[in-house]
Amino acid sequence: MSGQVRLAGIDSTFADRLPGYSKVLFEAKADKQLTFEQIGKELGRGEVAVAAMFYGQAQASEEDAQKLSSLLGIPNEALARSQLCTGFPDRGSAGPMPPVEPLIYRLYEVVQNYGYALKAVMNEKFGDGIMSAIAFSSKVDKEVDGDGVTWAVITLRGKWLPYTRF
Repeated sequence: MSGQVRLAGIDSTFADRLPGYSKVLFEAKADKQLTFEQIGKELGRGEVAVAAMFYGQAQASEEDAQKLSSLLGIPNEALARSQLCTGFPDRGSAGPMPPVEPLIYRLYEVVQNYGYALKAVMNEKFGDGIMSAIAFSSKVDKEVDGDGVTWAVITLRGKWLPYTRF
């Protein structure tokens, strides 16, 4: 099983909240047996950014759509009509709050438990402001320690936006 590629798909309880093109993209991804990382390399984008496009949480460029069309075997006209490039992403309503999906809940729990500590450290380092989620990038890495234990490493990189006087 370790050599088998495991692919993310759409949970059926979640699918009705996604744009219509999400199902098409996920089905083509599964048919081609491609990971978000592989698709990202073809598009010249990060795997998290690509996954966000599939979930309707990020907008694709026309170049992204053309590359997806070619890579996934989806007619370019279908992607052009789908609002993948022209619609406005719906970034905040994908799921309930607090989240009920266990992995997403654990990420939420990290912010619940350490949010104020992270804020305090960031304020000390950068001053009064916020980290952008717009001028932003993210990546996920897998790390195995000396004992063979697997660790998830999530990097969030956001532009620091100081509050301005008004």
